[in-house]
Amino acid sequence: MATKRFGYLDDLSLKNTKVGIGTSTPSEKLEVIGGTRGGDVVVTGIATLTSYEGFLNKKTSYNTENIDIAGGESGTLSGEIVIGAGLTMSVGTGATTGQGSIKSLKVSNTFTPPIGGTADRPTAPQPGAIFYNKDFRTIEYWDGNFWRQVDNVTTSGRGIFGGGQPALGSGYQDPIQYIQIQSKGNAQFFGELASTGHGAANCACASSAIRGLFGGGSNPNNNYMNVIEYVTIASGGNGINFGDLTERKSYVAACSSSTRGVWMGGYVGTPASPAYDTNVIDYVEIMTLGNAVDLGDLNVKAYSPCAGSNGVRGIKAAGQTTGGTVRSEIESFTIASKGNASNFGDLTERRFGPSGSSNRTRMVVACGRNQAIATKSIEFITMASEGNGVDFGNASVGKERTSSVADQTRCVFATGDEHPGPAATNIIEFILIASGGSTEDFGDMMTETQYAMGSCSDSHGGLGGF
Repeated sequence: MATKRFGYLDDLSLKNTKVGIGTSTPSEKLEVIGGTRGGDVVVTGIATLTSYEGFLNKKTSYNTENIDIAGGESGTLSGEIVIGAGLTMSVGTGATTGQGSIKSLKVSNTFTPPIGGTADRPTAPQPGAIFYNKDFRTIEYWDGNFWRQVDNVTTSGRGIFGGGQPALGSGYQDPIQYIQIQSKGNAQFFGELASTGHGAANCACASSAIRGLFGGGSNPNNNYMNVIEYVTIASGGNGINFGDLTERKSYVAACSSSTRGVWMGGYVGTPASPAYDTNVIDYVEIMTLGNAVDLGDLNVKAYSPCAGSNGVRGIKAAGQTTGGTVRSEIESFTIASKGNASNFGDLTERRFGPSGSSNRTRMVVACGRNQAIATKSIEFITMASEGNGVDFGNASVGKERTSSVADQTRCVFATGDEHPGPAATNIIEFILIASGGSTEDFGDMMTETQYAMGSCSDSHGGLGGF
């Protein structure tokens, strides 16, 4: 019989006649002989349709049925694909998929990325690849150069300073002070270092977004310590005992990732006999209490260096060796794995007692003493690639054993000794990490003169992926 095609949503209306499909002599109002396909059929009474083909103008959901594309056939799904909780979508062995993209993927229950330890990370990941690291208990992503931790902790941009001495030979200070890095103003009281005699000069700090750890130091000069204590950065309070470093040392440097705090170099003194400078690198897991564990060694034994990190690499720069040789070497190591440091490059000048701080891209090295005098020069290191330091700007005065803290945009310098004189300083000043230049005034420390303090922040370069 003749065939008519009607457009989508058109009406078919036949009055007072019999219609036959598959027959030219229908005996009923609608008689169908053979297979039937209907695009939009309303049936009164009982009817059975063996197959259905036509337009679909709404989202289709497959709740309990299997979707099976047989061998040799192809299938295309567009729009939203919703897989209900407890259901699976399987791609058979030998099947291939195209290189298209999914614009929107909704997972009703859970999504599980690849899982493993640090040694199990994918060997050739694409930028944006996600991995759950069982060693650190955190989600990581590949940024094209390094695995970075996804950090969902809200930071306040707080920098803290503790320990130190007001002037050479005249005593040591216990107070911890704090600033807000993105605002100018004087430092405020935070708490006290609690360990007996830990108002030490030349201690060093490591931190996560939650905790700040003070380690090492000396008080007085013949009492070198291995004490580590911690504070909660977001709230004021006194230090709490954490554990011990592997050595009793002062003039030490420290850096950290989101999870691990690392101390390196320093001068091992009384009660060790004889005294010596050290190349030991040791670490702790910041959110658990306990003693430090050996991570590796620096290439050069040095005390009073500085350090920073981008969350993956720890970097040590400068320092002085026994006999008075001031150093310019830069060394780097991987914070997440044990191993020795390797050569990275050299600073623009030799420095003893500089400060080091970082955002995720640059480590800023400021001031320090080059042999007889203290310098006010500032330089930076690009941490993702090896190379030498680059001149960056100047502090207001030349000073050694200064302290600094950073967030992602600012580096703030506090205190220092204007060697060979006239005195220690309580000046706080800052610089923009992206642009450099001369420092600007920020405020003053609580104490009139102060230097050789430990310092850290809750928003430095070693924290997280975002």
